Amino acid sequence: MKSFRHRLLLTLLVWIGTMLTGLFMIVLQILQFYEGTEDNSNIWLVLFLAFAAALVFSGIVGSRIIDVHIKPIENATETAMELVKGNYRARASESNAQSSVGLSRTINVLARNLQEITAVRIMEQERLKTLIENMGSALIMIDRQGGISLVNKPFLEEFDLAPDHVMGKFYKELRIPIELESFIEDVFMTETHSRAQIEFMSGLTLKNLNVYGAPVIGEHQRWLGIVIVFHDITELKRLEQIRKDFVANVSHELRTPVTSIKGFSETLLDGAYKDTETLLSFLEIVHTESNRLEMLINDLLDLSRVEQSGFDVKAQPTDMKAVIKRAVEMIQPKLDEKSIRLKLDVRPATVFGDANRLIQVIMNLLINAVTYSSANTEINIRLFVKGEQAVIQVADQGIGIESSEIGRLFERFYRVDRARSRNSGGTGLGLSIVKHLIEAHHGKVEVDSEVGVGTTFTIYLPLAS
Repeated sequence: MKSFRHRLLLTLLVWIGTMLTGLFMIVLQILQFYEGTEDNSNIWLVLFLAFAAALVFSGIVGSRIIDVHIKPIENATETAMELVKGNYRARASESNAQSSVGLSRTINVLARNLQEITAVRIMEQERLKTLIENMGSALIMIDRQGGISLVNKPFLEEFDLAPDHVMGKFYKELRIPIELESFIEDVFMTETHSRAQIEFMSGLTLKNLNVYGAPVIGEHQRWLGIVIVFHDITELKRLEQIRKDFVANVSHELRTPVTSIKGFSETLLDGAYKDTETLLSFLEIVHTESNRLEMLINDLLDLSRVEQSGFDVKAQPTDMKAVIKRAVEMIQPKLDEKSIRLKLDVRPATVFGDANRLIQVIMNLLINAVTYSSANTEINIRLFVKGEQAVIQVADQGIGIESSEIGRLFERFYRVDRARSRNSGGTGLGLSIVKHLIEAHHGKVEVDSEVGVGTTFTIYLPLAS
């Protein structure tokens, strides 16, 4: 543009200078014809001065023409170059020259439209990015060459991956389960929609994923790659299994005493009642099974109440030391039956809780300790204050619990030793009730156990203010 400007200016100078020089020569020739007094030197001096004046005049006129007609075009061209570079904030100056005002205005309208389109595109990209990053499911997009073009945060967290180690890599280079890799390959090769549930081991944990895959189709039905979305349903699977186990266990636990009561009562009705010794023996069995059935129903009702949404305890300042002593008094006969020694190390602590429910918690923990402890062993109860919480520990010298079973310990009807707990008359619901009651008190319960050494249950409860 600058070279064009220079050429135009030079052309104007030569043209105007030539025209003025020719004009002055004609004037001088006319004067010389009439007067005949001028010599050649004076003529050439006048010509030189006329030519210089013509050059100055042509420069002024050319500069004015450039300012009016060329500069707006240069400014519009520079603005267009800025738009090409992506600077959509650039604007062309709108002069009064009729020849360029339309061009400048058109350039500015184009710039404003591009700026608005870019702002909308950026906003849509941010929305899409936010949606992908915060969706509950993990997502991975693979291009037609098998390279990873997009992943979200849940995918990276699921497999403990870093973004720098994922983007642009071939999908088979990722450290993902072989089951998921096979599913991706199947969708990639068939280019069809697919859905599946896959199961794999992640360390020591069995995980379940609900996976959905689909091809990505662009304009003119062009295949661009695939997208895989999956959701972790491990917890849902676990809850479903707990529900199935609960139904099966309830059926079994109810059927056992009912069968015993029905069988012995039918035997008595068939004539066994005539033998007094047999009658008393059978009635005692029926009574025992009735108590067992009643205890199971009561525990089921208790568990149903504490699991209901909105369940709340009647919390008030409660002497935890008195709660422990009352619970010990109520299970003392069970301790005496197995000659189990009870060691207390309780310090004064006032918690914010429901005394009756807390007695139920301590009793369940003590009954559980007695059930799984051998005769002539020891149970330790500690109560102390730590920070703004009261800490209660119930430690036994029982059979202990495998580390793999601790996670299921608070499930309904789950038993570490089924034979021993059934023989003791337990329902398998005590620890589940304990967990829900402690959570209703805004506390927590922890378990520490070693097989053959014993188990320690630790409860944390908020102190009364």
